[in-house]
Amino acid sequence: MTADARPAIRDNVAAHRFEMIVDRHAAVATYSIAGDTITFIHTVVPEALRGRGIARELVEFALASVRERGLKVVPQCEVFDAYMRKHPETHDLLADPTLFDRPRESD
Repeated sequence: MTADARPAIRDNVAAHRFEMIVDRHAAVATYSIAGDTITFIHTVVPEALRGRGIARELVEFALASVRERGLKVVPQCEVFDAYMRKHPETHDLLADPTLFDRPRESD
């Protein structure tokens, strides 16, 4: 499969997850929504799909959807947390705008 023929990512609202099916494997980013806040809980990319930029694509798609819907983000998931820390253009989406001003609990 070429990069141009990437499968679509969809928001599976019933399952509370963004998902992309590649080579019969599901890469997913699970979330919960309360009011106008979406908490990204966990992202899973199966071993067979790792190293192909799929987690990044899930995050970028999900954050674009969040922006479009006017939601705020709690990046509980380490994948979302790491991506958003590296991309200041996403910081306006944070439910807590001071989150990245503090050291991570694991630091």
